[in-house]
Amino acid sequence: VTTLVNCPQNPSSKKKGRSKRARVLLASVEEATWNLLDKGEKIAKEAIVFKEELHTVLADVQKESQALKVSAEAFTSDPCNLPKRQAVVQAARSLLTAVTRLLILADMVDVAYLLEHLTVFQRTFESLRNVSSKSDLQKTYQKFQKDLENLDYLAYKRQQ
Repeated sequence: VTTLVNCPQNPSSKKKGRSKRARVLLASVEEATWNLLDKGEKIAKEAIVFKEELHTVLADVQKESQALKVSAEAFTSDPCNLPKRQAVVQAARSLLTAVTRLLILADMVDVAYLLEHLTVFQRTFESLRNVSSKSDLQKTYQKFQKDLENLDYLAYKRQQ
């Protein structure tokens, strides 16, 4: 998108082999988009919250990806045509906007999942404070350790 936006307003009438590079670039964008959609579908299937919103945003990404493909194919056939260039820039920006919405929503799902596990951890911590016998203390402390390890692992995964 940056390359297209920063191009001169009146590009040269000589094609200079740009169409081939544009096709390769388009293929890599399509592949990356399909990988993102695949991962997004997996997240949507497992998600407890924002399920409908995820499906809506995934559909938007797919629609914008298709629009970019159509406009980019028209552009690669005539790379010196300024209106076609502007159309592909707009389509690319729309796809980036849809992908950004998907990433934000996936992040919100991730945070909700972490908060759910934090709540479990807090309940275990409270029960640890209220134990009345040594055997209860040992059992609750073991559960507390498992919950803490799980929360630590989830935070590590999120950071990665």
